[in-house]
Amino acid sequence: MQYSRLGKSDLQVSRVCLGTMTWGKQNNQTDADAQLDYALAQGINFIDTAEMYAVPPSAETYGKTETILGNWLAENAPKRKDLIIASKIAGPGLPYIRGGGEITGEAVIQAVDASLQRLQTDYIDLYQLHWPNRTTPHFGKHWPGQVNFTEVNTQMHSNQMLEILQALDSCVKAGKIRYCGLSDDTTWGIAEYLRLSEKHSLPRMVSIQNEFSLLHTKDWPYLIEQCVHSDVAYLPWSPLAGGMLTGKYLNGQRPAGTRWTLTQRNGLFRDTATSQAAIQEYVDLAASLSMTSAQLALAWVNQVDGVTSTIIGATSMAQLEEDVAAFEVSLNDAKMQAISTVLQRYPVAF
Repeated sequence: MQYSRLGKSDLQVSRVCLGTMTWGKQNNQTDADAQLDYALAQGINFIDTAEMYAVPPSAETYGKTETILGNWLAENAPKRKDLIIASKIAGPGLPYIRGGGEITGEAVIQAVDASLQRLQTDYIDLYQLHWPNRTTPHFGKHWPGQVNFTEVNTQMHSNQMLEILQALDSCVKAGKIRYCGLSDDTTWGIAEYLRLSEKHSLPRMVSIQNEFSLLHTKDWPYLIEQCVHSDVAYLPWSPLAGGMLTGKYLNGQRPAGTRWTLTQRNGLFRDTATSQAAIQEYVDLAASLSMTSAQLALAWVNQVDGVTSTIIGATSMAQLEEDVAAFEVSLNDAKMQAISTVLQRYPVAF
């Protein structure tokens, strides 16, 4: 396993981050225990969770993933010091989480304490804002005209960000969290948080996790350039585009127990004619290169300049083993050119 520094922190994280959002919905405690044991045996030390999980989110599954991870941590206390545990506070919009309200300083304090209790740990290594209070061009809203940036009250949001940073600072000083990060944010969000941190001597954001895959490359190059030059770790989530890049949803297939058989909060907005066409080409290309399409997709994300660690998730051990093995795959110039030929036809397929 290879490791990278997590932005401007002293943490060395594995190039593979184990995502956990299926735990508590598609996976139970026994499944999670097996995944964790296998991941650690492969050298993975970076585990990502959130108060909102399991996914698809619901009031019934809220907090279950952290609870499952916490149960494992309680049973494996000596291993805690070797792990980098990341969690997230939910942004606005879910009525069963603090009434659906925005992230505030008070909400940060409450959420950190609740997560610590569920995780059964004294500290969280990386605490992230799951999504901003303002609307951002993620989750299918990246096409021109879907977000009106000129209608955003810049000063109001900057003031909110400062309040959030001050609350995070209190958590850092109390020893509850070590570092702070973003999720589903933008270049402006990164820059503004860094500006406020420097101006007010507050904790800086050391990472951002955004959706990024062969089907969805909108963060390249501008946001990733911002990350590199600002020393902010870039952590791609959904590198398999919600499982699409495995090919299992081609031609209308819906294998039993898979994510797309469950009700999706934002619908199946990734399922487009363009996505289907691209996936078929990647599946065919992977077969010609003697690898699975999942391994091709993950190996490609891993080699993108500026990527620190890729967040993967699995509902079965077979999937997890296949995905982890992808990070040993080497893509030579000929393979990269073949991938690029497809990518240039479908740079943002959904």
